[in-house]
Amino acid sequence: MHIYPAIDLKNGQGVRLLNGDFQQMTVYTSDVGAQAAEFVAAGCTWIHVVDLDGAIQGKPKNISAVEQIMKAGSKVQLGGGIRNLKT
Repeated sequence: MHIYPAIDLKNGQGVRLLNGDFQQMTVYTSDVGAQAAEFVAAGCTWIHVVDLDGAIQGKPKNISAVEQIMKAGSKVQLGGGIRNLKT
């Protein structure tokens, strides 16, 4: 079994929404690269990432944060703002 830890991105930060409500958001980290590195150090080989800004605006918005996460060395499952193969 594989466990995919998740990082939801809003304005480049790692957040969690309560029941999908943007008004009830908790910021967990402003250093998403370090968070991803912790997941990798714990043995995770995949990280699930959602660009919440991208999901709302219809195109990826947190590209820099995603790149920081990818530098940690895990595979990344990405969602949010992806509408076609070009994005």
